[in-house]
Amino acid sequence: MELLRLDLQFFNQEKTEKATPKKRQDSRNKGQVAKSQDINSAILLFFVFLFLLVFGSVMGEVFTGMYTYSFTEFIHWEVTAATTEHVFFQMTMEAVKVVLPVMVVAVIAALLSNYIQFGLLFSGEPLKFDLKKIDPIKGFKRIFSVRALVEFLKSLLKIVSIGGVCFAVLWLQKDELMLLSLKTVSESIAFFAQLTIQMGIAASLMLMFLSVFDYLYQRYDHEKNIKMSKQDVKDEYKKMEGDPLIKSRIKDTQRQMAQQRMMSEVPTADVIITNPTHFSIALKYDEEKSDAPFVVAKGADYVAFRIREIAEANGVMRIENRSLARGLYASVEIGDSIPEEFYQAVAEVLAYVYKLQRKV
Repeated sequence: MELLRLDLQFFNQEKTEKATPKKRQDSRNKGQVAKSQDINSAILLFFVFLFLLVFGSVMGEVFTGMYTYSFTEFIHWEVTAATTEHVFFQMTMEAVKVVLPVMVVAVIAALLSNYIQFGLLFSGEPLKFDLKKIDPIKGFKRIFSVRALVEFLKSLLKIVSIGGVCFAVLWLQKDELMLLSLKTVSESIAFFAQLTIQMGIAASLMLMFLSVFDYLYQRYDHEKNIKMSKQDVKDEYKKMEGDPLIKSRIKDTQRQMAQQRMMSEVPTADVIITNPTHFSIALKYDEEKSDAPFVVAKGADYVAFRIREIAEANGVMRIENRSLARGLYASVEIGDSIPEEFYQAVAEVLAYVYKLQRKV
């Protein structure tokens, strides 16, 4: 039996349960989401090369203009601190005009690729310093893990696939490559720029195709990592719903406090109607608070006995009426006025009580 109990405890810690919504949200808040870096790279490369395809000629003209201006104007300037500063400033501004649009496109592509995968997410958790990340033992384990093997195979597949695509593009342009010696310098530069863009777009499309499978793997791996054990699910439920033992104690405390408040109202009652031992109903009639008598306390068995004790200690009259006591206990809550069906019976009881009090 002891071995069986230990085995059950062992299996209870296995990560066999799907992550709960709270676990998923906690992981997301920590920046742990299913994400393929290949999708980011593919979309970024595709948009950058697409931008170069459309605006590459304009950018080339800007760079050519910078080159021409430098060797027609700047070369004749006297080299001083002021002229050097001016040259560097002007060349920097021209370079920024060319590079900045490319950077903007790259940033937009990066944001878009992340949004496609997991939506809007801002988390500083991955940026926090963690000594576990530089633990050499864990680092060694990561190097020789299944994930490392998968990453190696992925890298090998990407090299072969992208290399094959680039070779195919070059092979299609082999005739033009053979005729480069007959072209001018500007024509050769334009050809190589066009060839580079073609290879970049083709490579990014191939990478985009491969990244779909990578994303599916990353999603599978993420789901596996956030799985929970049965004990984890129970602990989370306790945190969300509260420990049943603590909730029970809170309810007991609330019940005791309610009974104490109820008992403190018994001395103010006009009469206690009993069963005689099973039920006790404390009634009070106050014209300013209610048009009909209302219940200030009620109880069964031990609580009924305590109501009778307090009433006797404070001189509150007690009347035995089995049917009335049972009916009021079942129909009226503490603080509520009695229903019309009990008006006649309660009025007779109160009239009898007031008559006895006047005699006293």
